[in-house]
Amino acid sequence: MLNDPDLNGRYLGTISKDFALVSETLKEASYQIRKRGFSDYPIFPIAKVEIPIGQLLIARGEMALEWNYYATYLDEFVQRKLIVQELVEEFTASYKNPDEFCCLFVVDEEFTNFVYIPYPED
Repeated sequence: MLNDPDLNGRYLGTISKDFALVSETLKEASYQIRKRGFSDYPIFPIAKVEIPIGQLLIARGEMALEWNYYATYLDEFVQRKLIVQELVEEFTASYKNPDEFCCLFVVDEEFTNFVYIPYPED
């Protein structure tokens, strides 16, 4: 559940390019999810196709993005059995500070995993 060491440059490059454009929106969404008491563990699934996880936050056609960005949190991952109950504690222990890092759940043909990417410094 940590960053995958095999995350190749192809993914890192497209994710980083998009992230520079959407980071402020994702950071605000993370803050609102936590502030409103939905969850202490916001998760932002991203995919190049439509996926049924979370609510669409930013469509890939907006701002010339390569990825669709969704917003959800840990409870949905548990309900959908994407994270089994027995591993929730491990997930929460490895979850990085949401004020500093964005928890992305990358869904693509060759790669599906959690990736933590730091928000740009103000």
